[in-house]
Amino acid sequence: MTLELFEPGEVPSVMQPAPAVAIGSLAEPKRWRLYVSATPDAEPLRPLWRLHQGRTLFAGTLDRNASHQHGAPVYLAGLCGSFRLRIRENPWQSCRAALIPAGVPHELDLAGEPVSVLYIEPTVGNAHALAPLVGNAIEVGGALVGATGETGLMRELYEDRASLNWVDAAITDLVDFSQTRARRTLDARVSRAISVLESAEPDTLVSVTNAAQAAGLSVSRLQHLFSEEMGVSFRRYRAWVRMLRAIDEIAAGSSFTEAAHAAGFADQSHFAHDFRKTFGAPASRSLTNVRV
Repeated sequence: MTLELFEPGEVPSVMQPAPAVAIGSLAEPKRWRLYVSATPDAEPLRPLWRLHQGRTLFAGTLDRNASHQHGAPVYLAGLCGSFRLRIRENPWQSCRAALIPAGVPHELDLAGEPVSVLYIEPTVGNAHALAPLVGNAIEVGGALVGATGETGLMRELYEDRASLNWVDAAITDLVDFSQTRARRTLDARVSRAISVLESAEPDTLVSVTNAAQAAGLSVSRLQHLFSEEMGVSFRRYRAWVRMLRAIDEIAAGSSFTEAAHAAGFADQSHFAHDFRKTFGAPASRSLTNVRV
């Protein structure tokens, strides 16, 4: 997928850009400053996961995520400063925000600092819908890497222990604002195939044949068009949908085993294996003791 960048210097006024940091290759990891919460409290902040109408948000601390790729575009924002990011086989970059399209391999190094991670599903928009959130950006390996980006709202959501009460409206408004500046929409035939996936029961494996019928296309044509539009294959996106269902169950209070079965995984080990493959880190790192 080739991103059409917004005009140079064009940054949405709603954004609260962080101080600019130089974007460039790093031979050695930078020395991190300790994160200082704007609302100090004796109890550590717990990870925030929220899935709502095609928008998935994670906010919390991470360490290092090995190379991985997602089934949906993702917007990343460092909540206290820059973080290290590697796209494909390119050199490591230091950035404050980034947009990574679906299917683009990348690695993260947060060194225990907090980050927000926002995914949107095709029913909401594609990578172009998130591009305006990244400021002072350059393109690296098909991704946008920015010295600034939308961080103020994300940090507030992370630090407000009651943010589950208002996170849905806030993320919906943010994405809607960004999407008005997007320059490309998803092919309607691919949208119909995705609707079949998302409306199926969790334990039902939707075949590409069924999806092709809903799209009004041959199987081969749907597979080609799906990969072209989405950046990932039909099969990979199907696995992504199942993974989100499991995460949603855990965020609602289910155990890993309960969530795995509810989403259609064979068992907890199957879920754990796929989670590490999808996110580059164990599920226990970000899904333990989440806010509910």
